[in-house]
Amino acid sequence: MPTAVLTDHERAAVQAYLRLLQTVRAAFDGPPDGRLPPVVPPAVLAEAERALAAAGLAGNEEAFFRLLQTWCPETAQA
Repeated sequence: MPTAVLTDHERAAVQAYLRLLQTVRAAFDGPPDGRLPPVVPPAVLAEAERALAAAGLAGNEEAFFRLLQTWCPETAQA
């Protein structure tokens, strides 16, 4: 169980990242017919960017992934 206490903004950033990760995985798990490239909806990317900015983590991937590793270690390995 994580010991880090996240702020509301940090929690929102982690949740947005997890949604983005799930969306990307779903896009790549689609039919492998090769006709269409995997698509990630722009709204999902924008949500993650807004959440990172609100948490003060935009442009600081190292701090974000350190936070993610502490709070949700199994996801940080993805």
